[in-house]
Amino acid sequence: MSIFFHEQLYRTNELMKQLEKYPIAICGAGALGANITENLARSGFSQLKVIDYDRIEEQNLSTQPYYRSDVGAFKAKILANHLYRAVGVKIVAVTDKLTPESVTSLLKGNLVIDAFDNSIARGIVKEHCDRKSISCLHAGLSSDYAEIIWNEIYRVPSDINDDICDYPLARNLVMLTVAVTCETVINFIATKQKPSYSITLKDLSIQPLV
Repeated sequence: MSIFFHEQLYRTNELMKQLEKYPIAICGAGALGANITENLARSGFSQLKVIDYDRIEEQNLSTQPYYRSDVGAFKAKILANHLYRAVGVKIVAVTDKLTPESVTSLLKGNLVIDAFDNSIARGIVKEHCDRKSISCLHAGLSSDYAEIIWNEIYRVPSDINDDICDYPLARNLVMLTVAVTCETVINFIATKQKPSYSITLKDLSIQPLV
């Protein structure tokens, strides 16, 4: 029996074959990026690349799929190791910083998911995907609110380095955003449609974003 037996019953064999061969680059292996990568790998995707040069800290453990024994190691490498052991998916782990000089070599393929936690990196991703006509989905969090926005209507929040580590964040908002992001990706592959969404946790609201 396949690891993805239940998913296959829900998605159909034809779509599962598409997901398996569909290349995606995930920018960031933090609360959103790591969980998105895990969710995609456990949904049948096998052509995944995750880009993050940060190392795991103890404060990451409640919202990110790492263990206490992982603290101090590179997020991308640990994530790739965990998922290979879990479902046999070989994820490409990149521990280099994404910069204007490296973006062309790092971001190739059919789809980019931007889960970075700062506006400078998000801006690099947006500009590159605009220039290269690469489909790109941006996922971001702020306290009780989250957005999942396709590149065509996305606006970078600011033009400064705003990577702030000490901010309120509920795990349930992370996981809700991850689920909607991954379902948006799968629906895009199946239908080529690009709906964007806003999410608020307190009222459990998921709304189309126009």
